[in-house]
Amino acid sequence: MLEGELKNAPEADKNLALSIPDEANEYVTLTDRAIDLAQQYVKEGVVGKTSLADCFHISLATLNLADVLVSWNFKHIVNFKRIRGYNSVNYKLGYKILDIRTPREVLDYE
Repeated sequence: MLEGELKNAPEADKNLALSIPDEANEYVTLTDRAIDLAQQYVKEGVVGKTSLADCFHISLATLNLADVLVSWNFKHIVNFKRIRGYNSVNYKLGYKILDIRTPREVLDYE
């Protein structure tokens, strides 16, 4: 998924992502369970069907117990209403609550 996300990203974002040492990355596979959870977000009306790829990010982070999901996607991911929706579904299904933030909130500029 990363390759697809970076395809149309600005050069600065591509360069930043590609500068991360490979040993610092953890790669996960889109499983049937992650697809089912993503589809549940859509079914519950958190986002529409056209945002299913965004839901894959949320479901993968949830199922892989990520500490935080960081995104610039304010429309479908880093949005108070959407975050509450994703976490409502997660809570209902017995998954952990996912912390979702912008890069500015997690980067230390000092």
